[in-house]
Amino acid sequence: MTEKAGSGTDGGKTGTNRFSARTLTWLLLGVLVIRGLIRITSNVYSYIADRSALGDQVNPLYAWLYESTSLAAWMIMLIPCWFAVRAIRPPRVGWLWASLLHLLLVIPLSFGHIALMVAFRLLAWWVMGDHYEFNSPDGTPTTYELRKDVATYVELVLTVFLIQWLVARYAAPAPETLPTAPLTLAVGDGSVTHHLPIAEIEHVAAAGNYVEIAWRGQRLLHRATLTAIEEELASAGFARIHRSRLVRKDAVRRVVTQKSGDFDVEMESGETLRGSRRFRENVEG
Repeated sequence: MTEKAGSGTDGGKTGTNRFSARTLTWLLLGVLVIRGLIRITSNVYSYIADRSALGDQVNPLYAWLYESTSLAAWMIMLIPCWFAVRAIRPPRVGWLWASLLHLLLVIPLSFGHIALMVAFRLLAWWVMGDHYEFNSPDGTPTTYELRKDVATYVELVLTVFLIQWLVARYAAPAPETLPTAPLTLAVGDGSVTHHLPIAEIEHVAAAGNYVEIAWRGQRLLHRATLTAIEEELASAGFARIHRSRLVRKDAVRRVVTQKSGDFDVEMESGETLRGSRRFRENVEG
């Protein structure tokens, strides 16, 4: 019986995390929507204040419709943007090519945004019994919107990339914990149990229903099979050199191979042990 470290939580996907990666994705997208609402609120009041300063009274309802229809259109265009970022991003695509491809995608995504925005405004104006005309201050509404959409798309791509990166890191499984090497081996001797430091055990040999443990120049008998002891000591650097013997690898000082392929190992105590050729790679690897 060996001493082993207690088990704990792995902190992985089903460990200490309080919610799933899907939930985290929706939460972050919700934050993105809230940010958009805050922005259009600022834009609306800034627009009304600027127009009032020029002596032009603006109906707040129309100001809100202008901004909200644009935001609603971008929320829909977020869907193709999401998949575009997932497919075109480092390390799948180099930074240069990813930047160029996303710049090309600005055009179709901007046209999609404009089409949806205009459709929403036509519907809203129709419901209010009014007529909407797609225009701009410079007389080129499509070009005017495209210029604004370039900046919006770049910001959206960077935000989506950050969200996907955060979710991927959150959902990644925790690295597997390597088994901890035992510190001692409990060896029963009548009513007494000795806890032998593993680092002081030189080798172990099968002896019928027992194993013989070489420790500090002594030979201690322990009721166990060699296979069971091998399993317990494998993570502590012990290796089989013969069907009936294990050695602590860092106690091996020299390996001498015979013509037959068998070999001898010289231990730190000066003792020489015979090894079988089928196990030679255990100490030479």
